[in-house]
Amino acid sequence: MGFVISEAVKDKISKKEPPVSMREIEQCFENRVYGLLLDPREKNKTDPPTQWFIAPTNKNRLLKIVFIQKNSDVIIKTAYDPNDEEIRICKKYA
Repeated sequence: MGFVISEAVKDKISKKEPPVSMREIEQCFENRVYGLLLDPREKNKTDPPTQWFIAPTNKNRLLKIVFIQKNSDVIIKTAYDPNDEEIRICKKYA
């Protein structure tokens, strides 16, 4: 599996507070406990579908990772600290 991240997304996540690194995203994939969820919102529909999950980094920072799986590539759309509602949804449905 190869990770693909555009310069625009790299720039966006590097400006988060605190910033999100590519290594943290990789750690979340490695540490994932819950299943994957689909983003059903019309404005976010993609082909293939946009998926997301919440997982901890190795330093126990929770991140929401949003991505598209295309063949053997994982295309990162965004990553950030999840809010309480996103955590609740993940625990309930993933």
